[in-house]
Amino acid sequence: MKNRTSRKISKHRARRRAPSLRTPLNRRDKLAGEWFAKLVALQARLRAPNGCPWDREQTHTSLRKFLIEETYEVLDAMESSDPQEFASELGDLLLQITFHSILAEETGAFTISDVIESIHSKMIRRHPHVFGDAKANDSAAVLKNWEQIKVAERANASGTKGKEDKAPVPSAPPESILSGVPRSLPAVLEAYQLTRRAAHIGFDWDNLSGIFEKLDEEKREILASLESAAQPSPAAGRRDEVAPVSPHLEEEVGDLLFAAVNVARFLGADPEIALKKANRKFQTRFQWMEAVALAEGRPLAGLPRERMEELWNLSKLHQPIEVAQTK
Repeated sequence: MKNRTSRKISKHRARRRAPSLRTPLNRRDKLAGEWFAKLVALQARLRAPNGCPWDREQTHTSLRKFLIEETYEVLDAMESSDPQEFASELGDLLLQITFHSILAEETGAFTISDVIESIHSKMIRRHPHVFGDAKANDSAAVLKNWEQIKVAERANASGTKGKEDKAPVPSAPPESILSGVPRSLPAVLEAYQLTRRAAHIGFDWDNLSGIFEKLDEEKREILASLESAAQPSPAAGRRDEVAPVSPHLEEEVGDLLFAAVNVARFLGADPEIALKKANRKFQTRFQWMEAVALAEGRPLAGLPRERMEELWNLSKLHQPIEVAQTK
């Protein structure tokens, strides 16, 4: 019964997808297919009645944290320059996709074949300059077409759902380019995705100096907000030990951070990854300071501020050595 349901789901979804194009398969592709089939069968075996108790207890909800963890572990492995570790972590991430697909198949929602067919069809639809008659002379044109195709897909999906439900669909404004950016994303990633999509259709700064001017403008607005509220400036005291900021000041701080995300995006840097690296750098230097302070017979918190600043400057000289030793 379950297999019949899965076949019905696959056929139903296939009718709504773009026609698939035949591409030649080489030895690499066939070998990958064999190993992937083994992985799917292995995970199904672990979920079977006589399989692994832990695997059998898992749900989509319980696996969420692992999906996030594995994604960040892939990023860490990417930075390690170790190809074996990188491949291993990608495998762990692939397992999460396989695991969720097996869970979905058990309820008749979809199968791993649906997942693969979906992304395969999507890549064909979104590359009409390769598989169709559209023209795209550079990456900018590709990205602009990509966003427009996504908008059309969402609008078509909404229209199809309305027909299936046989309910009247009220008139609605055209689908936004920004639709589809999950609000559950971390704020830095959300800002990056929103501005990136807008930039793909030409709504962007002309140059980097314009963003720096915006940063200066936002800094002035924060200072003006502090003065108007008769609050101490950051130079006058530590903000983390006083009352929470006003909603207006919080908004201005958000504008400053939003502008900073634009700097990263404009330069071609992922702000989330860039900030992760900055966090790691700060942590490495601070922990070096703690170690030196203990070697001097005092905890870091017991040192005067001047000595802390000295150690901080020294940590910048020692950090490359520490990083090299870590690798």
